[in-house]
Amino acid sequence: INNPDALTDYAQLAGPAIQAAGGRFLARGNPAKVYEAGLMQRTVIIEFDSVEKAVGAHDSPGYQAALKALGSAAVRDLRIVEGV
Repeated sequence: INNPDALTDYAQLAGPAIQAAGGRFLARGNPAKVYEAGLMQRTVIIEFDSVEKAVGAHDSPGYQAALKALGSAAVRDLRIVEGV
């Protein structure tokens, strides 16, 4: 994170956009413990009913506006993983 203000702007837009698409926040914060090549970095886990809904949330106009507000204020690594 190199611009906390932009991150705040992103969060104010991203949270409602994700929830409007059916996303449920399961975890947010730094790991309690890491092993092997794990990184001590902020992690957010969001549950969706399907991969398609997760992709739709990411591609939605609301979330795209959040990404625009974030710009290059943080290095991100986003993954969509199918549940079991």
